[in-house]
Amino acid sequence: MKIDFKKTIPTYSARQGRFDVVEVPPLQYIAIDGSGDPNTAPEYREALQALFPVAYAIKFASKNELGRDYVVMPLEALWWAPNMNSFTTARDKAQWKWTAMSLIPDWIDDEKVSAAQDSVERTGNPVGLRRIRTMTLDEGRCVQTLHVGPYDDEAAILATMHDDVIPRTGASMTGKHHEIYLSDARRVEPSRLRTILRQPISP
Repeated sequence: MKIDFKKTIPTYSARQGRFDVVEVPPLQYIAIDGSGDPNTAPEYREALQALFPVAYAIKFASKNELGRDYVVMPLEALWWAPNMNSFTTARDKAQWKWTAMSLIPDWIDDEKVSAAQDSVERTGNPVGLRRIRTMTLDEGRCVQTLHVGPYDDEAAILATMHDDVIPRTGASMTGKHHEIYLSDARRVEPSRLRTILRQPISP
C-alpha cells in the first residue's frame, strides 16, 4: 500500500481563516540552503531542480528495494531574515534566507540518500545536487493556517499571525517561518494556490 503522509500526519492539514496551535512531531527531510528572492535567484531554481529528482529516486529505491511505497511529498521551505518584518510590513525578498526541502520517511537513512544522489548524477547531475543534505526538524508547538491565493498575498496574514495571534497566546516566535506548498505552482493558477503557513512558538 502506498502511504500518503499528507493524510497520515495531522499537521499537513490546516484551515483557511483559522490560526490553530498544533504540535508538530520531529520529521526528516532532504534539504538545500540558500538566500535571495525566490522569484529571481538562480540558487533557488537550482535547488528545486536538484531536490525533486533526488526525492523521486529515494521513493523508487524505497519501493523497489525495501517494498515500502509512498507519495513524494510537496515542496516545503523554511524562511528567515535578520529583520522578520521583511516578510510583512517591510517586505523585501532580497533579504530572505531559505531552506528548500521535501519530507522523506524515517526509514530512509543517509546511505539511501547518497545512493539517490549518485543515481541522479549519472542521469542529469543538476547544479545543486551535492548541496542536498538530510535534516530532522523538531518544531514542536506551532501556530499555522491555510492561505489560499498568490504567495505575494501572504504578508497581511503573516502580520496578523506574528503581531496579533501569537502574542495573544502568551507565546513568542521561535525557529523559522515554515511554508508547505500543497499546490503545484506550475499547474495551478495563483488564485487557487494552497499554502500552509506555520510558525514555531515558545512553549
